[in-house]
Amino acid sequence: MKYLTTLDEIKQPVAGHLAGFEELFSNSLKSPIPLLNLVLRYLYRQKGKQVRPLFVYLSAGMCGEIGDRPKRAATLIELLHTATLVHDDVVDDSYRRRGAFSINALWKNKVAVLLGDYLLAKGLLLSLDHDDFDLLKIVSQATREMSEGELMQMEKARKLDISEEVYFEIIRKKTASLIASCCMAGAASAGAPADTQEKMRLFGEYVGIAFQIKDDLFDFDKSNLSGKPSGIDLKEQKMTLPIIYLLKNSTYVEKRSIIHTIKRHHSDPVSVKKIIEQVIASGGIDYARKCMISYRQKAISLLSGFPESEYRTSLESLVMFATERSK
Repeated sequence: MKYLTTLDEIKQPVAGHLAGFEELFSNSLKSPIPLLNLVLRYLYRQKGKQVRPLFVYLSAGMCGEIGDRPKRAATLIELLHTATLVHDDVVDDSYRRRGAFSINALWKNKVAVLLGDYLLAKGLLLSLDHDDFDLLKIVSQATREMSEGELMQMEKARKLDISEEVYFEIIRKKTASLIASCCMAGAASAGAPADTQEKMRLFGEYVGIAFQIKDDLFDFDKSNLSGKPSGIDLKEQKMTLPIIYLLKNSTYVEKRSIIHTIKRHHSDPVSVKKIIEQVIASGGIDYARKCMISYRQKAISLLSGFPESEYRTSLESLVMFATERSK
């Protein structure tokens, strides 16, 4: 089939509904407390491409009617996700987010932690005020899994020798669970039965895994402005699928040497470049891309059981957009 190629085209079936989400989300980021309102306004200006709300609305449209509940589901997810990002920047000592200064960089850790707590409370109250207990349960489970995934990665990353099975479990929890909650909450908000909700959760999980593998591949992408792979994940000692493949297909001596280099020389551009060359030579890039395509195809295949519609077309196109993006 012919996929839509731009985000504006993909958004078209739910463009009007996204405006409703935008209004509710914006109103949720307001406070009578001057300092809090100042920080919230700054945070709102840094918002992304609305991909998560888009998954919610398209899933809702494909599974039933789009009323007010998808708007609240999308806002709940965006509030909780934004809270986790603010807290992540504190945990990671990160001072940049989407090219701008992070909250903790401008207002220090205490304000950032309290802001994350505030956003979490706003999301919980939005659901409780409207008795959206099913949506709250879906998103709360995803938030729990994201925390587990982060802690699991921290625990396993010390050895820098994780198995492929552990890697997939980490990204399933850390990344895929959020997209899965978007799709499941979208279906639930439109009144879909439990089996359809589960199908959409699994769809979102497959998309999330493919999305993360695509992120892994960016570290070895030569299509950026410098024409050179970035190696940022390597410098941060993150074990991505291409690296895991290299280690899996190396001798014991080679494996110890690679792990030693990542541990001790990850800040040395020459050492990082050498490992990138080893990954490429081992076939790690091709292997990771095949895995990404496999998960992407599994996701799209799940949608074949739904009637053809503009929502389904946009959802399939969004999967392709998320996994073929250039940044």
